[in-house]
Amino acid sequence: MVSQTDLIRLEEAGNLSGLFHERVRRTPDRAAYTHFDAGSQTWVDTTWREMALEVGRWQAAMHREGLQPGDRVAIMLRNAREWVVLDQAALGLGLVTVPLYTDDRPDNVAHIVEETGARLLVVNGRRQWRHLQEVQAGFNSLKRIVSLGNIEMEDGARDKHLESFAEWSFGCHGEPQRSGADVGELASIVYTSGTAGRPKGVMLTHGNLLGNAWAVCDVEPLYADDVFLSFLPLSHTLERTGGYYFPMFYGARVAYARSVQQLGEDLRAVRPTVLISVPRVYERLHARITKNLSRKSPLARGLFELAVNVGARRYERSLGLTAWRPSQWLWPVLDHLVASKIREQLGGRLRFAVCGGAALAPRLAREFSALGIPVLQGYGLTEASPVVSVNRPADNRFDSIGAPLKGVEVRIGADSELLVRGPNVMRGYWQDEEATRIALKDTGWLRTGDQVRQDEAGRLYITGRIKDIIVLNNGEKVPPSEMETAICLDELFDQVVVAGEGRPYLSALVVLNPEAWPAFAAACDVDPADPEALLDRFVERRLLQRIGRALHDFPGYAQIRRLSARLEPWTLEEGLMTPTQKLKRRRILTLHENDLNRLYEGNGDG
Repeated sequence: MVSQTDLIRLEEAGNLSGLFHERVRRTPDRAAYTHFDAGSQTWVDTTWREMALEVGRWQAAMHREGLQPGDRVAIMLRNAREWVVLDQAALGLGLVTVPLYTDDRPDNVAHIVEETGARLLVVNGRRQWRHLQEVQAGFNSLKRIVSLGNIEMEDGARDKHLESFAEWSFGCHGEPQRSGADVGELASIVYTSGTAGRPKGVMLTHGNLLGNAWAVCDVEPLYADDVFLSFLPLSHTLERTGGYYFPMFYGARVAYARSVQQLGEDLRAVRPTVLISVPRVYERLHARITKNLSRKSPLARGLFELAVNVGARRYERSLGLTAWRPSQWLWPVLDHLVASKIREQLGGRLRFAVCGGAALAPRLAREFSALGIPVLQGYGLTEASPVVSVNRPADNRFDSIGAPLKGVEVRIGADSELLVRGPNVMRGYWQDEEATRIALKDTGWLRTGDQVRQDEAGRLYITGRIKDIIVLNNGEKVPPSEMETAICLDELFDQVVVAGEGRPYLSALVVLNPEAWPAFAAACDVDPADPEALLDRFVERRLLQRIGRALHDFPGYAQIRRLSARLEPWTLEEGLMTPTQKLKRRRILTLHENDLNRLYEGNGDG
């Protein structure tokens, strides 16, 4: 358990640099970060003292480079302790960090680097550099590009500003410096991974990020032996605040996953106690559970359903929502036979998991919480640093995004729009006064674009998104995101975009699971390898039947009547998905405009 001497108070940290330095002072020899070493094939710890030495080396190199307070430093690194080192080195010198997604499109990277006037860009190595070479002419503001790995001459014509970290930092060392920055000083410019339009640079101060992480501490305390597994990009503010600054207040250890593809192995190896994730992780695990159950006996499927139902009642009783029932005597057996097996897939030690970034189906939150994996759904946005509200372990509602954090004010404006005000709200958008004025309403209240209701206990519930609401030509309004979430609970569907704005009925663009498609095609008596099979009307009707079952709880007008299916996923590289796996609806609808028009031919529309 963390003692009072281990927990750093907000006033003791002062700013983000102070938080790191105070942590080093308090627990220099405690393991801070864990990574997988490919050479030894083992997980290796780094202490806080070792982190401080690395920060000092980076700062000495930055000094030699001539970087001045206020200069921008772009970080294009995958999740690793080096990300933290670079962030702290920059913050300690009064520099402003600009996080970049490692797999972002080169033109986006060039735009962000140029718009922020970044002086230093740090990349992982050869693969990233090759990815960026096509836009290097646009890096006019850069003074130096540093690669953590060596970049050989045979990689092609090297940019004159490009150096490996070993070359750039040769002979550099020194004590890490702590910034005296005021909480109102700019700490980072974080570009939103918006689902429409070009991303905007959100200006976040030391006070925004530090205060938001401190407010999260009020949700649930951590312990010295708590372990986070970090796999969401640190360039995303949810992971940065919740998986980097928040555990630093307590000195909890953070392990870095090797990749999303190896996440299952890493969960079992690291055995985290806290997990920060997005809904897709739970959706995929649910789909895998459902697929495995479909191959088992009716008895096994019945046991699973019984475990979920009894576990849910047991969990709800722990929250004071229901009374004890005799069926709960069965829990020890059901836990042994069913629930413990599911928990082991996530490492077996999770105390709680936080889910954000998009809406999680209440059904999934209930299922995992019932099996002993409490899932706390929250809500936030980059402009709010990012956490606005979250469910508490002692007050968890599966269909809610929880109550606002301490110190965060909310109110409901016109069109039921959620408005937010507090120390976590951004300074504004980088070099975009008009967008800042619109977002902050000239009053400091941040417009979120999300529609909510609030109950008597202060809990918030998302009811829709102002810009994403589909209005059919009969005036009926439909929230597409909720429908898409419900459809994707079926393992056959990997990605879905519901359409129908101004149309007589709803249609959908769907990406099918390539592993589930062959069996479904065989059942439809078509060749899964034949591209024409996806256009077959009988196949379409069968797919619509599956979707109809997924949407059985939705109103009659909120049903899909036509669809266009494909096997190729929409990807980040194509600019059709954000790094947090949210689809860019408008771009996808524009790209498939002809397909959509075909779905409405002969119906007096399109």
